[in-house]
Amino acid sequence: VQLQASGGGLVQPGGSLRLSCTAPGYPFGRDSIGWFRQAPGKEREGISCISGVDGRKYYADSVKGRFTFSKNNAQNTVFLHMNGLEFDDTAVYYCATGKTRFRCSFLPDDYENWGQGTQVTVSS
Repeated sequence: VQLQASGGGLVQPGGSLRLSCTAPGYPFGRDSIGWFRQAPGKEREGISCISGVDGRKYYADSVKGRFTFSKNNAQNTVFLHMNGLEFDDTAVYYCATGKTRFRCSFLPDDYENWGQGTQVTVSS
């Protein structure tokens, strides 16, 4: 299974984007799902996740209050709504499923089924 992230693009500071993540032929069900990003020369950073235990969403401090994780079970799609984008948000964004049904983790090693990611560029 390879998740497919899409919706990235070029946006000005303060702008918004909505990223989507799908898994053709693989129902998310109650999987833990995480959003990560990786900027050039930096390590992959966990920014948001949904708990496979109780469905709660968690956010890294760097995006809290600006990004929102949502899930549409009927479409088998998760979204990352990004508002107030900043230069430091420029990165390739990835989604992945948790290896186990944990509450939440921002550690890449706890996830699998990575896709190719989608590029988000914040520039004036």
